[in-house]
Amino acid sequence: MPREFTRSDRVSDAIQRLLGQIIPREIRDPRIGMVNINAVTVTRDMAYAKVYITFVGAETEAESVAAASVLNKASGFLRTFIAKELIMRSVPKLQFIYDKTAIRGQELTYLINRALAEDSQHVHDDEVGESDTGDQPNSDSDSDNGKD
Repeated sequence: MPREFTRSDRVSDAIQRLLGQIIPREIRDPRIGMVNINAVTVTRDMAYAKVYITFVGAETEAESVAAASVLNKASGFLRTFIAKELIMRSVPKLQFIYDKTAIRGQELTYLINRALAEDSQHVHDDEVGESDTGDQPNSDSDSDNGKD
């Protein structure tokens, strides 16, 4: 019977959970701030783990990239904490990657909402314009009747 989750999936989930607890508690660099760990992928041989992160409150992409490099420098330190918690022969080497997908998703959501609002405004304007033109022929015929 095949397993639903592979071992690398279970290790990825465990590393993501642990990093979510360890980073705010142990890394006190002001350049980091609040970190969102979006995903962790571990290679099949458990040698490397890519950690996809975003930073809450980062103003520019340069700040986020700099904060990711700080976490990459602290990856050995974080790896020791993970080794204490996980029962594994070897703990994967961590590579932190700034993930732009969440920010891009917010931008696309904003654009879609703006387009929908503009579209509904155009539909509303068209409906108002049609009702105005529909009233005019009736009012002309009424005024013609009044003149006779």
